[in-house]
Amino acid sequence: MAALVAGPVFLAIVSRLASASGSAVLIVNGERVGGAQVFGAIIWTLFPRFIVPALGVFYGTSLIADEVEDKSITYLFVRPIPRGSIVLGKYLAYLVCASAVVLPSVTVAFMLMVPFGGMAAAFVPLVRDLLVLAIGLAVYGAVFVLAGVVLKRPLVAGLVFVFFWEQLALVLPGYLKYFTVAYYLQTLVPQSGIGSNASGVSPPAPGSLSPEAASVVLLAAIAVASLALAMRSVERREYVLEQ
Repeated sequence: MAALVAGPVFLAIVSRLASASGSAVLIVNGERVGGAQVFGAIIWTLFPRFIVPALGVFYGTSLIADEVEDKSITYLFVRPIPRGSIVLGKYLAYLVCASAVVLPSVTVAFMLMVPFGGMAAAFVPLVRDLLVLAIGLAVYGAVFVLAGVVLKRPLVAGLVFVFFWEQLALVLPGYLKYFTVAYYLQTLVPQSGIGSNASGVSPPAPGSLSPEAASVVLLAAIAVASLALAMRSVERREYVLEQ
C-alpha cells in the first residue's frame, strides 16, 4: 500500500522541482499548464483507475479468505457475537486503514503541486476529490469482501474483474459499462467528462437525479448490497476446515 500511494507523491515532488527550476511541467497548445491542472491529471489517472481498485482487490478479498486459508476463522466464531458483525468490523477496519493512507497521499500531492496562492480556490475541488476516492475505496472493498466470501480464488477473480473486464467494458459500445464500478465512479470525476453536457449526455429532466447523484445512489446500493450479502453468506455458511 505504501509503495502504491508513494508514486503520486514522488511525481508531485518531481513536478514541484521542475516548476521551481523554471521549466514547464506540461505544455498544451503552446501554453503552460498550471499546477492544479497537472495535479488533477496525475490524481485521476492513477487513483481511480489503478490504486483504489488494486487496494480494494488485495485487501477486500483477504479479509475473510485469508482467515479461511490460515484456518483461523474458527477462533473468530467462538466469540459470543454474530458472525456478520465480524465481517462488518473487518470491512470497517479496511476502510479506515486504506483511507488513512490514500487520502493523506492525495493531500500531500496537492500541497506540493498547487501554488500557495491558488490553494484557496482549489480547496473545494480537493474535498470533492477526497470524497470520490473514499467512495471508491468503500465500494470496491465491499464488492471484493463478497468475492472473498463466496469464491474459492477471489484474488484471481478480482484482478480479472478490475484490470480486464472493467477496462474492456468501458471502451466497448453498448451497455456493458453499466456492469462496472469504474463507470459510476468516473461519472463523479470532473476530468473524465462522463455525465457532463460536453460528453453528449442530455441534461436531467426537472425533478430527476443528475448523473452524479444517480451514480452516488447506485454506488451506495452496490456497497450496501455486497456487504449485506457477504454478512449473510458468512452467517449461513458452515466452514469445515481441512486438516
